[in-house]
Amino acid sequence: MRVPAPSVVMRPVQYDSFGEPIAQASSEDHAASRIAIRSGVGLFWVIVIVIVAARAAYFNPAFAETFTSVASLAAYLKAVVGV
Repeated sequence: MRVPAPSVVMRPVQYDSFGEPIAQASSEDHAASRIAIRSGVGLFWVIVIVIVAARAAYFNPAFAETFTSVASLAAYLKAVVGV
């Protein structure tokens, strides 16, 4: 009785835009990469939620009025300079 040899599947070599071969990653690299990506995405969204919540909690409606005074000052300076 003959035991068949295990078949090894070779991936085609991939090249980057400069013609250099790209190193093939192992399955452990993919798992670590997936974990890093998921934790990074989760951290990003936690930071987004914290920033939006802080802006909502500390919102000052009077702050928007300062922009109108700056805009009127800029308009006045344009009229004085003649631009």
